[in-house]
Amino acid sequence: MIDRRTFSKAVGLTTGAAALSLTGLQASASAQAGTGRPGGTTAPTVPAVTPGTHTEFPKLKHVKAGVLNIGYAELGPARGPVVLLLHGWPYDIHSYVDVAPLLADLGYRVIVPYLRGHGSTRFLSANTPRTAEQSAIALDIIALMDALKIRKALLAGFDWGSRTADIIAALWPERVTSLVSTSGYLITDVKKQQEPAAAAVEHNWWYQWYFATERGKTAMETEKDRLALCRYVWTLVSPNWNFDDATFERTAQAFLNPDYAAIVLFNYRWRIGLIEGEPRYDRYEKQLAAQPSIGVPTVTLDAALDPFTAPGDGSAYRTHFTGPYEHRTIANIGHNLPQEAPTVFAQAVVDADHL
Repeated sequence: MIDRRTFSKAVGLTTGAAALSLTGLQASASAQAGTGRPGGTTAPTVPAVTPGTHTEFPKLKHVKAGVLNIGYAELGPARGPVVLLLHGWPYDIHSYVDVAPLLADLGYRVIVPYLRGHGSTRFLSANTPRTAEQSAIALDIIALMDALKIRKALLAGFDWGSRTADIIAALWPERVTSLVSTSGYLITDVKKQQEPAAAAVEHNWWYQWYFATERGKTAMETEKDRLALCRYVWTLVSPNWNFDDATFERTAQAFLNPDYAAIVLFNYRWRIGLIEGEPRYDRYEKQLAAQPSIGVPTVTLDAALDPFTAPGDGSAYRTHFTGPYEHRTIANIGHNLPQEAPTVFAQAVVDADHL
């Protein structure tokens, strides 16, 4: 999930209040589709698709990249412009099961990887520490690009995926053509995480504190309890998403990865300073603590029913983006924006490519 400090201004936010606070500010991305870009070409309008139209990807591929053997889906022409779609927690590549075909049909080469600890992605060595610093996950994606000989790509994500894309755009902008970042700027400053947030904000992060306890650790390490917890989170953060059992169960297979519990627990405990990261990532985390700006062309998206969406229509993080920029708040949609509103998300990708 996203960074509690990023949205500490969201005092008193509940799921319903998040939508109410943005009344009059909500804008549908589809309403902006096909707009001309100064000095550029016109972005095509993405055909509308009903969420849940697609349920599966083609046969997954695997590639050795850095410390991982990464499992990923690939759609579209091999020589098309590359789009990397990055998932969050507690989700998997199926968040993009409708988005990816839309983009592939428009000529993009679409790659959707399982992050470390998820799905068919595996560590190459039993001796590699099962850590999950934000920079480690970003370096996994850089390694994936290198392994697939991808020099530059459009990065798009939500939750952990947004953070990962933001980091790459900030530290390695030469690898990024443009960016779609749901929930805005999510790069974590661990030191600032030590400061208490408003009570209502801390309340939204109940699972983070749960994971800091032995009870939470045991729940994550127990398959039945882990799956029940993840499904409960879905209902809280996407109140209008009427997903069925089959939809959850497809994604839940990714939570059976043998390293899943270790990766999730490390990530959330590390973010609040309970554990130290690996020294090899210290130099990157020092850079990220400075909250570097992002200069690549960017579209930011806020889901109005996501309890982590801060009021202000993106104003809380606007100054972090210094290049060509658009912001959209999406009405009646929760945290898993690409799966709940695939046409809107795909349109944001196409429009970012034309900024």
